[in-house]
Amino acid sequence: MIKPNNLTKGDKIIITSPAGRVSKESVDKCVSDLKSLGFIVQVSENCTSRFFNYSATDEIRLQELQAALDDKDAAAILCSRGGYGTGRILDKLDFSVMQKHPKWLIGFSDITHLHLKLSQLGMMSIHGPMTNSFFLPEEQNSALSLISVLQENILSYSLPTHILNRVGETKAKLIGGNLSIIFGMQATPYEIDTNNKILVIEDLNEYLYHLDRIMINLKLSGKLASLKGLVVGAFTDMKDNKNPFGKNAYEIIHEHISDYDFPVCFDFPIGHINNNQSLIIGATYKFSVSNETVTLKLEK
Repeated sequence: MIKPNNLTKGDKIIITSPAGRVSKESVDKCVSDLKSLGFIVQVSENCTSRFFNYSATDEIRLQELQAALDDKDAAAILCSRGGYGTGRILDKLDFSVMQKHPKWLIGFSDITHLHLKLSQLGMMSIHGPMTNSFFLPEEQNSALSLISVLQENILSYSLPTHILNRVGETKAKLIGGNLSIIFGMQATPYEIDTNNKILVIEDLNEYLYHLDRIMINLKLSGKLASLKGLVVGAFTDMKDNKNPFGKNAYEIIHEHISDYDFPVCFDFPIGHINNNQSLIIGATYKFSVSNETVTLKLEK
């Protein structure tokens, strides 16, 4: 896997909005914080524009993300937010310059589209917080996590156990992101490859019955059977019908992985939560789940 360089003072970070619209206040605060750390920050012209629920038209978002990918001087691209829209421009993006001049691409949620593509190209990326984490005081820990990963590439998490965890230990490359995006890319050129991987998943605002449908799809398509491990992040603001489904999000996932023996942890601090920690997608991790604790450590 191609791993971009660690960031140092004087490196250039581009902030762009390939999906949903974002507030100018959150971008301005992020720019201020990054500049205070010694980085050069460039904001795409239409980063804080508004076009319905998008930051701009498909054409403009495509143009500005492509310009960021092609910038040979940039060390990182920070997507301003997720929302919706990255999938609409995914097949028109050209990553050939970025492959020759690697840079970190950062984001989560809808940005999973880009993580899937970069993983296919053998390039690492960062599943992590975006501009809002610099703006909201309750999310400052997430922002600090991202800066630490960008500058040092040191990742080691130790968590308490969860009742639904499955004990085990493995070492493998980590892949994944937003579960709905992974499901939406099935049977496309961007379909996820889970073979011998640790899969990390998170989601927001989905109906429980639809989560059940997604898990059935992953099971029937063989995506679960080939896993080395599963890291389940936050499933935030999940919805139920008037007639209850009968299980919560974690219980649904737990049911559909019951036939396998790979290690599993629930409630990992990633996703649409205040404490959204960073993970390097495509990197190799040692993943250990015991009856007392969970550890996920980046292997150098």
